[in-house]
Order: sequence, then structure tokens, then C-alpha cells
Amino acid sequence: MNDFLPITKIPRTGLPQRALVVGDPERASAVAGLLTDSVLIGQNREYRSFTGTWRGVPVVVSSHGVGGPGALCQLGELAEAGVRTFLRFGTAGALRADIADGDLVIAEAAVRDDGVTAQLIHPEYPAVATPEAVLALDRAAAAHQRHAHRGVVWTRAAFSPMVLELPMRDYLAARVIAIEMELSTLLVFAGLRGLVAGGVLVIDGNATVDNDDPTSYDPHRQVVADAVAAGSAVALDALVELT
Repeated sequence: MNDFLPITKIPRTGLPQRALVVGDPERASAVAGLLTDSVLIGQNREYRSFTGTWRGVPVVVSSHGVGGPGALCQLGELAEAGVRTFLRFGTAGALRADIADGDLVIAEAAVRDDGVTAQLIHPEYPAVATPEAVLALDRAAAAHQRHAHRGVVWTRAAFSPMVLELPMRDYLAARVIAIEMELSTLLVFAGLRGLVAGGVLVIDGNATVDNDDPTSYDPHRQVVADAVAAGSAVALDALVELT
């Protein structure tokens, strides 16, 4: 057995207890660039992981790619290596007209439409954020004067529909506020392991009308880039507040 875990290629032991997880490896690099003494500790496939310090507290920043199954592989190896507190920092589509591009959404819970957690535990088991994580993110957003909304987000495996119609109308009626692809996997994983977890998402568009042309999606706009840059500090500040 070598000194590195097989999927992420991070060290098997000795990681800081707090991790910020993101989808995009380039976002992991950008967030790691904000840290003091940032070091690349593992890179394989979509997984890129760093350690460093934020406000004097050791942290991990690691990417998991797109979708719940791949994220689950990353989460398991981070926990194996010593992480006990996880925050996801990503992007999402708004499901409410008053939630604008660049706003933050702080997840209180998630709809488990992720394609993987149904294979881990019965569907009645909830995907809920740790209350302390929600409150820490709320305080950090306020301190940075970022417009933030709290509520339930919808995690779904399919990026766009094909033959089956997705139940967008049902979740709009249920007051779900945003949609993304990985958070419920984190919340269920953390719940089953007794870990701390939460998530904050930057809005990169409005998803109230499900578009069957995924090429029309355009997250690469300045308002989104600026919000991701500002949201990185929000997420890191909340992360180091948690124990």
C-alpha cells in the first residue's frame, strides 16, 4: 500500500480537519491562490487538492468535478485522510425571480435527486446542512456585504432533460430556491458519517424554465466571475469558524 489514496491521490492521513470542496479544478486552484502557504497535495482526473492556511487556520481546498458519484469518491477519501468539516462552494441556477445572477444561496437542505445517495440509504433519509454551517455562512455573507438567500436547493443528476420531463413545476411550487448537481451527496454523506457540512452557491443564471439545449447555458459572464471571487472569501471565512 502506497502513501496516497487511489482516486484523488491525496495523502492517506494527516490532512487538516476543514475542507472547501468545489466542482471545477481551476476554481480549486483560484481559491488555493488566496491561501497562505498553498501546496498542491494531489491531482488525478477531475480531482485537484491543496492545503494551506486561511486566517491562520489549516484548510484543504479540493475539486470533485461534475455530479454526485464523482463527488462521493472525493468526499470519502478526504474523510479517510482526516477531514471532518466540509463546505461546498459552487454555482447554481436560480428558481426564484428575485434571486439574481451573482447572488449567494446558502443551503439549509437539498432535494435528493442526485443519482447516487439512493444507493447509500433509504430515500426517506434527509439531506440537511449542519445548522452551525448555515449560520456561519450567513454571518460571513453579511460581513462581506454579499446578498444571500437561505432555503432548500435541488440537487439533480441530469443537467438537461431528454425523454423524461423533469418535475420543475413541482419544485417551484414547493419553494425550492436553486438547482445544482452535488450538494445533496455531500449532505447525506456527512449525515451518515457524523460530519459537519454545508454549502454556499453563486447564482449563474435562472433555471425556472428547463432548457433542453445545454449549449445555451452561459456561466462565463463577468457578474458570475466577480461573485465567485467574492464568494470564495465568504466560504473560507465560514469554514474556519466551524469546528
